[in-house]
Amino acid sequence: MSHAPLDPSANLLGPAPTLLGADHPDVAARAEIDGGRSAQDVARDVPSSSYAWALLAEGALDRGDDVTAYAFARTGYHRGLDSLRRAGWRGQGPIPVTHAPNQGFLRALLALAEAAEAIGEDDEAARCQTFLVDSGVSADAVAALR
Repeated sequence: MSHAPLDPSANLLGPAPTLLGADHPDVAARAEIDGGRSAQDVARDVPSSSYAWALLAEGALDRGDDVTAYAFARTGYHRGLDSLRRAGWRGQGPIPVTHAPNQGFLRALLALAEAAEAIGEDDEAARCQTFLVDSGVSADAVAALR
């Protein structure tokens, strides 16, 4: 029985990292927020931005408004999942935190974990924490972006 030679470019360790593109809505949203626009205004104008929703969720968590934080974080999380899938992500593999366009999704995911824990949605909080780990990211690395 003969075997085909291995493709030297094949990734034998699993899926390649998913990197959202430079044209991702989070890039423009981040620039607008860094330029002084509020996350709320940017979320209104660029609702597909996980970054804007993540900032809204983090702000709500800081104020102790856990239910609002959960809603904002869930919105950012789902917008990010849509973006990741369009970028070729198939439900597993690294989502590097060092890649700036990925950071909005990862921040929304961490905020969702924190808000879920705050409202007693323990299974959801655990799923989100596992998702971070499975993505090759630690909660501390994402929290450091705040």
